[in-house]
Amino acid sequence: MAKSAEQGHPNQAFGWAATNTSGVLSPFKFSRRATGKKDVRFKVLYCGICHSDLHMIKNEWGKSRYPIVPGHEVVGIVTEVGSEVEKLKVGDKVGVGCFVGACHSCDGCANDLENYCPKKIYTYGDTYYDGTATQGGYSDVMVAEERYVIHFPDNLPLDGAAPLLCAGITVYSPLKYFELTKPGMHIGVVGLGGLGHVAVKFAKAFGVKVTVISTSPGKKEEALERLGADSFVVSRDPDQMRAAMGTMDGIIDTVFAAHPLLPLIGLLKSHGKLVLVAAPIDRPIELPVYALMSGRKLVASSLSGGLKETQEMIDFAGKHNVTADVEVVPMEYVNTAMERLEKADVRYRFVIDIGNTLKAA
Repeated sequence: MAKSAEQGHPNQAFGWAATNTSGVLSPFKFSRRATGKKDVRFKVLYCGICHSDLHMIKNEWGKSRYPIVPGHEVVGIVTEVGSEVEKLKVGDKVGVGCFVGACHSCDGCANDLENYCPKKIYTYGDTYYDGTATQGGYSDVMVAEERYVIHFPDNLPLDGAAPLLCAGITVYSPLKYFELTKPGMHIGVVGLGGLGHVAVKFAKAFGVKVTVISTSPGKKEEALERLGADSFVVSRDPDQMRAAMGTMDGIIDTVFAAHPLLPLIGLLKSHGKLVLVAAPIDRPIELPVYALMSGRKLVASSLSGGLKETQEMIDFAGKHNVTADVEVVPMEYVNTAMERLEKADVRYRFVIDIGNTLKAA
């Protein structure tokens, strides 16, 4: 049982929390632990709003425990480090992503894949080693073990880089693991939203040809002119889909809504890979096995990324100037932002300006 939010730790903190399934966020006082020997404390400057935050504050996954301070795209400036911290120092730009703990003994942890640890501890809505509730980045300060803190290069703007800690690694990891990064390859990206637009940017930075696959013809100019995609296919247009059949080495599918996989599998070359990084939560997906057999094609999935790979991704983003397209909003706008996010009314990620707009009650 998690301890009281205000009394669990010695240091006062302030943020915005949901207290019931309405999902409405409001000012909230709680506590953070003292900086341990291996810990890093940082002042939060920005926090991205992820679709997971919306699910969690409304308990749509059935595992939320209130009160809950959301936020796992948390970035800021280091203000204190423990005596055994080796790689970070006061003044560094840093961030914390989707999790803040793991068992450190399973196969996943041994292979730098803490994201697949069965005992991983999520950044919010979970229980830490000491029995206290984890609380996220819609708050003024974060404390985390150095192992879980990502260092940001100076050239990356923190507002645009914050969503990379979730959306970025979610698409970067499968591109790398499934070997879809070789120059000259042809990659499809299904959906041009918070995940999809970052997938396009990373794929182009790797030097591959990118086709955006969307139900919305109106996104063609955005995909080609602003994001640099090479081509655009309207998935509801049979002629366009037929013309693209058998042309792609891999597809990153970023769409949460239920949709058939068979037309996408048809776009793949033999040995092609369709990787799902989002899935509908209300019903299972049908898998057309024969379509896979007739080309030795693969349907797979991926969840976030390990800490080593997340640091690699941030360094790559710094080298290639990859950031998310964001709308920066003040803290008091967060409930409106959630309403808009539910309607997909954002291009492409909301980021809260914590440093300038979070005011203690």
